[in-house]
Amino acid sequence: MSPLGPFSRIEADGPASGEIPGLRGAPMRTPIRTTGATSAPGLWPAVLGRLLTRQMWIELYGLPGYTLTLKGAGGAGFAATPRDFRPVDPAPGKLTLSGKFLLAGSSFEAAAPGDPWNRPSPSRAFAVELHAFAWLPSLMLQGERGAREAVRLTLAWTDAFARWSPFAWDPAILARRAFNLACAARRMGQAATEAERLRLADLLARQGRQLLRPPGGLAGKAERLTAAAVAGCVLAGGAGAGLRRAALRALPAALERTVGADGGHASRSPEAGLELLLDLLTLDDALSQISEPPPPAVRVAIQRLTIALRVQTLPDGRLISFQGGGPSTAERVAAARAHDEPAPDALTGAVGGMVRVRSPLLTVAADVAAPARGPWSGSACAQPLALEIVCGKDRIVTGCGWTAAAADRQGLRLGPGHSTLTLGETSVGEPLGGWRGELLGHRLMGRPLHLEVNQRDGEGAVWLEAEHDGWAHEYGLLHQRRLYLDQRLDELRAEERLHPASDQRDVTRAIAAPYAVRFQLEPGVQASLARDRRSILLRGHSGRGWWFRTDGPDVAIEPSVHIDEGLTRRSLQIVVRGSARTDAETKIRWKLSPAGAGGEPT
Repeated sequence: MSPLGPFSRIEADGPASGEIPGLRGAPMRTPIRTTGATSAPGLWPAVLGRLLTRQMWIELYGLPGYTLTLKGAGGAGFAATPRDFRPVDPAPGKLTLSGKFLLAGSSFEAAAPGDPWNRPSPSRAFAVELHAFAWLPSLMLQGERGAREAVRLTLAWTDAFARWSPFAWDPAILARRAFNLACAARRMGQAATEAERLRLADLLARQGRQLLRPPGGLAGKAERLTAAAVAGCVLAGGAGAGLRRAALRALPAALERTVGADGGHASRSPEAGLELLLDLLTLDDALSQISEPPPPAVRVAIQRLTIALRVQTLPDGRLISFQGGGPSTAERVAAARAHDEPAPDALTGAVGGMVRVRSPLLTVAADVAAPARGPWSGSACAQPLALEIVCGKDRIVTGCGWTAAAADRQGLRLGPGHSTLTLGETSVGEPLGGWRGELLGHRLMGRPLHLEVNQRDGEGAVWLEAEHDGWAHEYGLLHQRRLYLDQRLDELRAEERLHPASDQRDVTRAIAAPYAVRFQLEPGVQASLARDRRSILLRGHSGRGWWFRTDGPDVAIEPSVHIDEGLTRRSLQIVVRGSARTDAETKIRWKLSPAGAGGEPT
């Protein structure tokens, strides 16, 4: 008998004609309440502290003479041209050259001699990328005309925003702007007049010095210091040397708090780790151009992030998308891994609270740790035991793709936004909202989650068992997800188990709690419900078929959404619904196997 008992022998009558019956409408509009407190006891000191310091810095940095404190040693020019290893699409740069900005899924026209700086942006996400100079790398691929237009737009920004303002000089936006400007500054200087070149150097120096000042906070500090250090490498003379020394002196401590021993980012977002790695590779390149060795802490962080990236990269070449990190692109991931030595692809791996197991055709990633807390939780998600499954090179089961760029869709950070089980109309956490969210960022709030994980590797099989207590307070139930990957058959058998917590048996009134086990499907994945209404044929982009089967009481294919680079795309989800008693054990079993394997529906 298989490790999941008689479930492995569930039969079906055969696939349907290809229709998707029973669509029930968008499922994530249902109000969800959190099982945890909306404000932890330690939140109010952070709120009060931020209220006081934020206003203090706004008053200080807004003083008419504040910009004079950023002057320092004059920029004598540019000494390096650091390489940003991120791949760049030249098409948006061509549009920018003609006066059209395409950012964050929105467009905006401001043809020369006009500029976009004193006009309303179509969205906040657009404004963030605009002021972060996200348009600059693509524009610099347009030759001398592109460099000249970059100089014009940058100096126009300086005319409008030379004086500090809370948005344009926001620490996160400032870090990206300084980084992008530093990578392009030397080539821009070649297309500029002497006076313009000195203005560009002065602007970069001022922004680099501002990055060394508060109130940036702990989360993002390593990224800000890296950007300042890159700017210090680019600037020639005393301006660059002073900025570089100050940034590199503080960077090791920030990296130690940001990058774990296993290479996981403190936010638990694989994409955040990828982006930091790319920044550090640029810093390493910039230091080599001025014949300076990188600090040991930078080398260690690069090594750790690189090793972690091996585990976080799925067979489709993109990232595991958990905890507010998007999948990125295969080209971006490949660029970050280009310096890595070839290494055998291990059958199992774990990093940053994420476990990956695989067979020749199946790769399964599971989120088996609690979300980040405090300042690191700005992009954390309340989706314990979430799964991603890649069949061959087709990503089949995934999440809704929420990242911090989709700040207006906070509900996708909750359980229904990924492939996991939810109970009732509750959530194990919720984003901080209202004025406190505006002040501290949309941190994930709720009771701490406790998880237990057990993995066993056998001959031709891997067993992964994980359990969390997120539903214990409200329902007295624990959720255990048991996965058995048969590496010989390329078959995944699983069991969702809800059972009473030992310390809750006597305090919880016995009720029936509705559950839903969701499997969010990658956009473009086709799903067909079989006649037995328990089996679903899935086909990814390659066209290869996979059978999903379950013994759950109610199985449906429903519409869903997926966020892709800020744009909302339609997708599908498999939802298994039922009811669990809070005083008894409930099991829901399911499996995924290749179409054409023995025992499949016919």
